[in-house]
Amino acid sequence: MVEILRPAAYGLLNIVTASGIVFANKTVFQVYGFHFTIALTWIHTLFTIVGMRIFLRAGMFEHRDLPKMRLLPLAAAFVAYIVLCNLNLNINTVGFYQISKIAVAPAVLGLEAVLFGKRASLQVVLSVVVVCAGIGLATVTDSQVATNAMGLLVGLGAVTSTAMYQIFAGTKQKELQASSMQLLNEFAPQAALLLGVLVPILEPVGWREAGEGTLLGYRYSAGAVCAIFISAALGLLVSLSTFLVIGATSSLTYNVVGHMKTIIILTGGVLFFGDEMPPKKLLGVGVSLVGMVWYSQLKLRAAMQQSSK
Repeated sequence: MVEILRPAAYGLLNIVTASGIVFANKTVFQVYGFHFTIALTWIHTLFTIVGMRIFLRAGMFEHRDLPKMRLLPLAAAFVAYIVLCNLNLNINTVGFYQISKIAVAPAVLGLEAVLFGKRASLQVVLSVVVVCAGIGLATVTDSQVATNAMGLLVGLGAVTSTAMYQIFAGTKQKELQASSMQLLNEFAPQAALLLGVLVPILEPVGWREAGEGTLLGYRYSAGAVCAIFISAALGLLVSLSTFLVIGATSSLTYNVVGHMKTIIILTGGVLFFGDEMPPKKLLGVGVSLVGMVWYSQLKLRAAMQQSSK
């Protein structure tokens, strides 16, 4: 009975934390007006460092002393991906943010073709075309985004940086023979250092005058501090639950969980943050989800055939 309940509990934890961090971050930005995305990412990374040390002591993964200079580019890619994703959520709707997350899979496919000359099967290409068609329909019909050139540009940057980070992380895992948890444990301090340097350069700290709109001038109410703390804690739990779900179940289960998260986040954006969901946008989201499910099944089938050889 325990063996059945444990994977279900891990899956539920991943759904709750991955959906929850989107809502928590949007609350920090929209409700409490804390628009300092780099500073928020830095806080998240500090939480991750502490959490990974706790997980290491608990025996959840083995320590690997990896070459720091070879991890620095990965840390920089991580910083770019997280900051741009948070900025995407900050200035765009929850719905557009989640749609742009769906767009990562086609972006990975395209970048792998350009950078490494990888060629996908006709079925995979067709599934990506369906995903892109749905994303295009959902984006064009989103009046909150379609007229926001900066929002579209940031969304594109978030998609590209996320795809690059995923490709880079996968390459480094194979190159260094390390798990995702081992990599994260090793490069998180470098990422925190990079973010610590970027905060005073790119965000208004308010060293000379701590006025409104600066980090030092921001009114840190109990609610704002609590929301920031919750978002940081959820960020750590997302990493943990992802590791647990894949370890206790399979990649197929994780993909199914991913589709459930998409539906929850899109629904939450409408219910809690005033996102528009007209019929055409809903159709676009539905089409992109169908394409994403098809794409996931094809990739998983290919992975299973590869592992059986």
